[in-house]
Order: sequence, then structure tokens, then C-alpha cells
Amino acid sequence: MNARKAARFEDIQLLILDVDGVLTDGRLYFGGKGEALKVFHVRDGHGLKLLMGAGVQVAAFSGRRSAATAARLRELRVPTVVQGCSDKLVALQRLVKRLKVDPLNCACIVDDTPDLPLMSAVGLSAAVADAHPIVRSAAHWVARSPGGRGAVRELCDAILRARAGDR
Repeated sequence: MNARKAARFEDIQLLILDVDGVLTDGRLYFGGKGEALKVFHVRDGHGLKLLMGAGVQVAAFSGRRSAATAARLRELRVPTVVQGCSDKLVALQRLVKRLKVDPLNCACIVDDTPDLPLMSAVGLSAAVADAHPIVRSAAHWVARSPGGRGAVRELCDAILRARAGDR
């Protein structure tokens, strides 16, 4: 567990999502024409809708570019999607400045070591159950579910419960 004190769930104003390995199980399916297919869990999507409906902003940062990712996040009406993102920390800094949100009131959910700088920059860092061991040990909170299988919904539910005053 991260030694740095985590932000309170009820103080979260912005959730930043990694995509591959978090909203998906991390596997990429390539067809004969090179198209990449991804699988997204419907419960994760519903959790994001509930969270946005409660006033928490949501953004997604992905190191890869994917039409499937763009389509799914457009369907969910996630307003900020940064694909081909080589530096998620810079993306975070730009986003919080634009939205006027303190990074300490942000959460992220990730699965692998390239996202360690992002985890260190937010108030609440979360990892999916099957995240890399270093990521799990750096996280303030670890989901019981693996990436692409409900981990995002778990985090959304935890934030929503805290905002409702439930523990």
C-alpha cells in the first residue's frame, strides 16, 4: 500500500482511466486487415455513467490509438479522451488546469508501471486486481476485480458510496 495518505473518496472530482488493462482485459485482438478489437464490460460503463451523473468528471488517457476505444468512450459520453498519450502526467497537468481541479482531488485507475508517475500525481491512486505487482503496491486502493471485468465499476461504486455518506 502506498505510504502517502490517500485523498478521501468523497473528495474526488475527477476520475482518470487508463484504457488497455483497465477498461479492457488488456488483450488486443487483431484481424487479418490489422484492425484491433477490444472487449469492454457493460458494468464498468454503467458505473461511469452513474459517476458522471453524480457530478464527478471522467477522462481517459491511453498510450494507444484505437477506433474501438474512441467509439466506446463516445458512447459513454466521456468528454475527455486522450489517445496516443506518451506522457500521462503532462495530460493530467493540462486537464486539471483546464477544469480548475486540484490534482489531489483526482483519482486514477491503472494496471501497469508506465502509469506510476500518474499515480503519484493524484490524490487517490487505484489499481485493478491483476495489475503489475509494483502498481498494486503503489496504489492506495486495489479492486477485487481484474481489468475489463468490473474493476472500474468497483471504484465508481466506492466513490459514490462515500459521496452518499456510506462507508
